[in-house]
Amino acid sequence: MEHTIRGTVMQSAEITLNEGEAVYTEAGGMSWMTANIDMDTNMKGGLMGALQRAVSGESLFMTTYRCNAGTGFVTFTTETPGKIVPMELAAGQSLICQRDAFMVADEGVTLEMHMHKKLGAAFFGGEGIFMQKVTGPGPAFFELAGEIVEYNLEAGQVLKVDPGHVALMDPTVDFDISMVPGIKNIFLGGEGLFLAQVTGPGRVWLQSMPLSSLAARLIPYLPKSRD
Repeated sequence: MEHTIRGTVMQSAEITLNEGEAVYTEAGGMSWMTANIDMDTNMKGGLMGALQRAVSGESLFMTTYRCNAGTGFVTFTTETPGKIVPMELAAGQSLICQRDAFMVADEGVTLEMHMHKKLGAAFFGGEGIFMQKVTGPGPAFFELAGEIVEYNLEAGQVLKVDPGHVALMDPTVDFDISMVPGIKNIFLGGEGLFLAQVTGPGRVWLQSMPLSSLAARLIPYLPKSRD
């Protein structure tokens, strides 16, 4: 299995499959493919797996794309301006990602629900109680918003981040929520009440344009109701 990432602002991932190789994504995630790619829409992981995915922000049904002969390719595109991040996961290696970040993966990769361990992160972390956990072996692709900045945090090293900017992280990274200090900062700083606190060791990927921020900026330009 090979892949090619094309584009800059609205990227696409073209995944080349040999006979018998397959990838899966949420239903409706494919953009174009060659004629020798078969589609199979199913509840990957059974009913419980499907319900867990739904809770974590994915669709109940997933679609598997398998090459039935020779070599073919299937292409997936981003839904919003941003970057596609390809990762080669070893057996048992996991990554924790925000809702909707999962794009496509080898059929050997598992996608499941991840629950925050701390109540503050669960209720004020910007992503709700649940995130997603992706586990190898195999290649997986993630769709992140805007430009991407990666940090490799040492043990005990802390970053405080506007919650929507945390897109992807190693399971070893601790994710918690802290209140913005000071009354003036809370009411005049424009950052809201809470900041995410990520603590190493491990890698964390931050996105420059959370979808919530993009939506908020677009609201003033939307047509107003005449009622």
